[in-house]
Amino acid sequence: MPRLRPFLLPALWIALILATLRWADRPLATWLHQHPDSHGLFRGLTRLADLPAPLACLALILLAWRRPAPLAPRWRAVLAAALATLIALAFKEQLKYLCGRTWPETWIEHNPSWIANGVFTFSPLHGGRGWSSFPSGHATAISAPMAALWRAAPRWRLVWPLPVLLVCIGLLGADYHWLSDIEAGLGLGLLTARLTWRFLFPAPLPVSIAKDQG
Repeated sequence: MPRLRPFLLPALWIALILATLRWADRPLATWLHQHPDSHGLFRGLTRLADLPAPLACLALILLAWRRPAPLAPRWRAVLAAALATLIALAFKEQLKYLCGRTWPETWIEHNPSWIANGVFTFSPLHGGRGWSSFPSGHATAISAPMAALWRAAPRWRLVWPLPVLLVCIGLLGADYHWLSDIEAGLGLGLLTARLTWRFLFPAPLPVSIAKDQG
């Protein structure tokens, strides 16, 4: 049982995404289309997700220029958040191409969508902006750095989830993404942050093992 424990949470997350695909995505997208974002509030919230990528690039440049060694806790947080963001975004692009999912609304070059054409499908390896809904890049971009900061700066753990929540509300309210897209983006961001932290700052070996290897 302990060997299966690391796979339990990803399995539950996948089950949640599949359940959302089956029962929630289409009725929710239809309802949201019938209640449009007339004031642009939700669209404005999604723009928070545009900040992590350029900030991550700037942070890495500053770290390379300053080269603090050993890393102070604040620089560990910056490094983890920056790398988690850029790695998650790279993975996101490959998953979008691999899955080839259509969007809930027609936004780009008359792309087929649920609202305009009744299209609700995955077309793996299709390519093109009209087939790149899954996973949500916005959810990925905001959740990866916030998850890394949640780990690196526990004093502010009540703050880090707030930008994630706001972006997800914006994505749904504007009907930019299926709910399952957002769930997948969140999962990708959290997983990438966790793996990035483990690669950057692995747990020290137990004393007995360290002595044997020494």
